[in-house]
Amino acid sequence: MDYEKLGAFYLGKRYDTVAARPTDDLILYDSRDLTTHAVVVGMTGSGKTGLCLALLEEALIDGVPVIAIDPKGDIGNLMLTFPELRPADFRPWIDEGQAQREGTTPDALAEKTAAQWRAGLAQWDQNPERITRLRDSGDVAIYTPGSESGLPLAVLRSYAAPGAALADDVDAWRDRIEAAVSGLLALVGITADPLRSREHVLLSQIIDRAWRAGRDADLTTLIQSIQKPGFERIGAFDLESFYPAKDRMELALSLNTLLASPSFAAWAAGEPLDIARLLHTPQGKPRISIISIAHLGEQERMFFVTLLLQEIVSWMRLQAGTSSLRAILYMDEVFGYLPPTANPPSKKPLLTLLKQARAFGLGCVLATQNPVDLDYKALSNAGTWFLGRLQTERDKARVIEGLEGASAAAGQSFDRAQMEATLAGLSNRVFVLNNVHEDHPVVFQTRWAMSYLRGPMTRSQIQTLMAARKSQAVPAQATPRAASSVPAATPAPSTRPVVPPGLEEIYLADAGPLRPALLGSVKVHFVQAKAGIDDWNDLVVVAPLAPGSAGDFWESAQADEMELLNRATSRPPEDSSYEPFPRALDAKAIAKLAAGLESWVYRSHVLKLWQCSSLKLISKPSESEGEFRIRVMEASRSARDASVETLRSKYAPKITRLSERIRTAEQRVAREQTQAQQTQVQSAISIGATVLGALFGRKLVGAGNIGRATTAARGMSRTMQEKEDVARATESVETLQAQLAELNAECQAEVAALSAAATPSIEALELTPKKSDITVTRVALAWIEA
Repeated sequence: MDYEKLGAFYLGKRYDTVAARPTDDLILYDSRDLTTHAVVVGMTGSGKTGLCLALLEEALIDGVPVIAIDPKGDIGNLMLTFPELRPADFRPWIDEGQAQREGTTPDALAEKTAAQWRAGLAQWDQNPERITRLRDSGDVAIYTPGSESGLPLAVLRSYAAPGAALADDVDAWRDRIEAAVSGLLALVGITADPLRSREHVLLSQIIDRAWRAGRDADLTTLIQSIQKPGFERIGAFDLESFYPAKDRMELALSLNTLLASPSFAAWAAGEPLDIARLLHTPQGKPRISIISIAHLGEQERMFFVTLLLQEIVSWMRLQAGTSSLRAILYMDEVFGYLPPTANPPSKKPLLTLLKQARAFGLGCVLATQNPVDLDYKALSNAGTWFLGRLQTERDKARVIEGLEGASAAAGQSFDRAQMEATLAGLSNRVFVLNNVHEDHPVVFQTRWAMSYLRGPMTRSQIQTLMAARKSQAVPAQATPRAASSVPAATPAPSTRPVVPPGLEEIYLADAGPLRPALLGSVKVHFVQAKAGIDDWNDLVVVAPLAPGSAGDFWESAQADEMELLNRATSRPPEDSSYEPFPRALDAKAIAKLAAGLESWVYRSHVLKLWQCSSLKLISKPSESEGEFRIRVMEASRSARDASVETLRSKYAPKITRLSERIRTAEQRVAREQTQAQQTQVQSAISIGATVLGALFGRKLVGAGNIGRATTAARGMSRTMQEKEDVARATESVETLQAQLAELNAECQAEVAALSAAATPSIEALELTPKKSDITVTRVALAWIEA
C-alpha cells in the first residue's frame, strides 16, 4: 500500500473544504514528530476517539508500545479486531439496545455492521490482511487497578524502595516521594500542599527514611510510623510541636480505615505496577496496555493516575536518550488532571513529562473535549495539534491560544484569522493537523479504524475479553533446587555418619531425613574484549552423593542459586536421620574435590548471551532475552529513522528539481499548444478568405488573391512549426517524467532494503571461561532433604 512507509502513521486523507470531500492525498504522520507530544481536541461526535485509536493502531504496527489511560472505556475497542470481518465476530459486541431502537434484530445489526466495516476499510484502501498484521505486531491488554474485571495491578508495590539508580537522581527521588504522598492523601480526601501541609511533610519524611534504609513503605508500615515515626524533630521544631500525637492519630485512623476497606484489597493484588512490563511482553514484543479507570471514583482516579505518571517519570529517567519514538503515553480525557490554575497531584508529573520526555523518545498524546479546562501554557510544549469540531466560541478561543503558544515556542508564525475560519467549517471526522515540523496546517479526514468502535466497554465485557489471559496467568513457582531433582536413595539410618577430616560440613534442611551432597562455591570470570564483556559470575553447585558414589563426584552436579548459601548452618537439626556417606569419599578424594569442581565448571558452565550482528549489539550478562530484544528493536528504529532521514536528504533535492523542471516543461507545452491553436485558427481564416476571394471576386486571379494565398501558405508553415514545438515540448516532459520515475524507483529500492533490515535477527552466543579464570572459593559437605 502507498501508505505503508517507514516510520509513518497513516491517519487519513487531505480534505477539500470547498468540495466537502476527501482528496487522494494521503496524510502520513512522521512518528518522530510525536516525541514533541500531541494534543487532540474535539467535542463529542467529532470523531476524536476514532482518530486516536487509528493513531494507536499505527503505533503498534510500527512496533511502538503504548500505555493508554482510559477514563471512559473506549480504548478497549482496540481488542475488537476481526480479520475475517464476519457478522459472528461482531455479534457478541453489538448493542442490543441500538438494535431495538433501529427496529431490527441483533443478528441483523451484526450483519449490517460487518458489511459497514468491510466497505469502510475498502474505501480507505485497507484490506483484512492489515488487521492481521495489526494483531501480529504486538500484544493488547486491559488492566483494571482496584478491580479484577481486567488484569489487576498491585499498585501498593509503588511504595517499595526504588533501585539504586533512582537514588542517585536527587530530583527524581524527591518527585517520586512527592507523587506517592500526594496520591495517597488525595485518596483519603486530603488536598495537600507539599511545602505547607504537615501531613505531606510527615509522610514524606517517613517514606524518605524508609527508602534510604532500603526498606519498603507499605501502607501498614506507614500507619505504624505515623504514630511512632522514629525521629524527634522535623526541621527546626520538635515532632510534638510540629504535629502532635493526637492529630497524627487522626491521620493514622483515616489511612487505617482505607486499609481495612474490603474494596481496597484489590489494590494490592495482581501484577506489579512496572512500566517496563506494561510496555513489552516478557518476550520483548511491544504492548498496548490499556489502563481502564472508568470504574473508579474521582479520588481513586487521582491517586492511581498520579502514581502511574510518577512511575513513568522514574522509568523515563533511567532510559538512554534517543531522537526516535520509543513509547507513547496516551490519556483519553485529560480534563481535571492538567487544569490551568489548580495544582492536583497529577499536574507536576504531567508537566515533567511534557518538558523532559522528548529527550528520551517518550511521546505524550493528551485528548480532551473540554479545552477550556486545560493549562495551555503547559501544552505549549506540544508540537502537534489535532483539532476537530468544537462546541463553543470559548472553546475555539482557548484552542487558538494554545496554538499561538505552541507556534511561538517553535519560532513559527501563526495566522489566527485563517485558523478561526478553518475551525468554523469542520465536520464530523474532519480535523485540522497543525504540526510545528511542517510548513503549514492541513485539513484531513480520518481513515476508517481497523478496530470495531462499539463504544465504552462495560466491566463485564472487559472481564470477557481478559478471561483467557487471566486463566493463563499461573503464579510463579519457586524453582526447585538442583539437588531435589535427584531421586532419593535408600532409607537412611538414624545415626549420623562420620565425615572424614578436611571437609566442611553444613546443613541446608531444618528437619527430616537427610542425605549427603557436595556443595561448591565458585567465581567465574568471563572476558571478551571485542564484545565488551568483563563479568564475574558467582556460582553455587550442588552434587548429590549416593552410597556407592565413586570417581568424579561432580558428575551429577547442577548449578543452584546463590541464595542457597544464606540458608546454610553449621548446626545439625535435632532428631534427624541420615543416609549413608559414600566410602569412596576419603581424605585423598577430598583433596581433589576443588580441582574436580574446577574441571566441571570449565566443561559445563557457559555465559549465555544474545547478539544482533547487523547492529553490532551483544546483550549484557544480566539482560534477559526479552530485554535485549527491546533494546535491539529501539536501536533498529533509531537506525531506521536515521537512514530515512539520510534518504530524504539524498533524494528530496533531486526530486524537487525534477518536479520543478516537469512543471516548467508542462507550462511550455501548454503555451506551445495555445500558440499552435492560435496560429492554426489564423491560417484557417487566411486560407478561407483566399478561397472565397478567388471564388467570388471580380477576377479569378488577381494581385490581392495571390498575396493572400502567399500569406496563407506562410501561416500553414508556422502551424507546422508550432506543432513540432508542441511535440518537442511534450517529448521533453515525457523524458523528465521518465527520469523522475527512475529516481523514484531507485529511492523505493533503497526504502525496500531498509524495510528488509527493519527486523534484525538475534542469535544465541555462549562464552566459555578459561581455566585460569575459574576460582573455587568453597567446597563443603551439605546435608539436604532426602
